[in-house]
Amino acid sequence: MKVSGQLLKAAQTLREDVDCLGFSSPVDYVYNPLGYAWEAHREYLKRFADSSKRVVFLGMNPGPWGMAQTGVPFGEIAAVRDWMGIECAVNKPNNEHPKRPVEGFSCSRSEVSGRRLWGFFADRFGSPECFFKEHFVGNYCPLVFMEQSGRNRTPDKLPAEEKAKLDAVCDVHLARLLEILSPDWAVGVGAFAESKILAVSKSLSSPPRVARILHPSPASPAANRGWDKAALRQLQEAGVWEE
Repeated sequence: MKVSGQLLKAAQTLREDVDCLGFSSPVDYVYNPLGYAWEAHREYLKRFADSSKRVVFLGMNPGPWGMAQTGVPFGEIAAVRDWMGIECAVNKPNNEHPKRPVEGFSCSRSEVSGRRLWGFFADRFGSPECFFKEHFVGNYCPLVFMEQSGRNRTPDKLPAEEKAKLDAVCDVHLARLLEILSPDWAVGVGAFAESKILAVSKSLSSPPRVARILHPSPASPAANRGWDKAALRQLQEAGVWEE
């Protein structure tokens, strides 16, 4: 089976496994874009995960204005539509928060983290073909968690029992992702993602070298002071990219 086919099968398994999990208050809304935005995610994998990669970047989970809208990790709409050339029909989650509607590629909101990350790659590599020749971007967890107020809740803030069940499922998928793509490097976008790579890598027969870059979230003061320069420096110092 082709690499993209293996990843599609793994993503389908992940989609079904996380759908079987339950979450309690303060998490009142859970979006799974691997379901309602599957068409776009499938196109992303088919188009850009068609071979092994030298470097895999890993995020934590989707943002409400990024992958939650497009089905693509860090899925800033302009980057996915205009740079990657992906624009697909997106359905609605089963239980939609009125303050966090899923409008797909019609959404007018911008995902700052995705804009920074994909803009950084576009500036360095030019075309998506050049970037994805050796690189891939994924997420550890495919789910979006929201409180009644609409506030985003990240997976690391879940109750211990719920987090353990979610981690067990996501660890299996991450291990499979790394086995299929067999990268030389796995780069955590933020400390959480790096910790998951390090934990899962212990079980792999050929673990990748692990590095980390600063998360591009606007909630990070450091990221708001020249994130692209900081990320480039970290990648070069680690040896992921040449200077």
